[in-house]
Amino acid sequence: MIWIKQNKYGNRKTVVDGITFDSQKEASRWQELRMLERAGEITGLVRQQKIELIPKTKLYRACYYVCDFIYFDKRDNKTIYEDVKGGSFRTKEYLMKRKLLYWRHGIEIKET
Repeated sequence: MIWIKQNKYGNRKTVVDGITFDSQKEASRWQELRMLERAGEITGLVRQQKIELIPKTKLYRACYYVCDFIYFDKRDNKTIYEDVKGGSFRTKEYLMKRKLLYWRHGIEIKET
């Protein structure tokens, strides 16, 4: 019998285009965004980008927000920062980092 270790949120890792995603939902969204990119509706699609929230000091490591997807939406003429979340997976840590991201950089996260 083979045991597959589950993510702490019950997600299953999924491989698409040779890329391992933390969940099936995130992999599905990647496929949707790739289709939009091929159709020319979005450009510059990247995934898992680190954005510094708090810089490194003598005593503490830097703190980052890792965004699932970043892309430029041609229809809205703006850069979209997107995070794939299920309803019950909005942890206190995530909410705090999202607020810090907005306070420090003026970036709002689109949740899908």
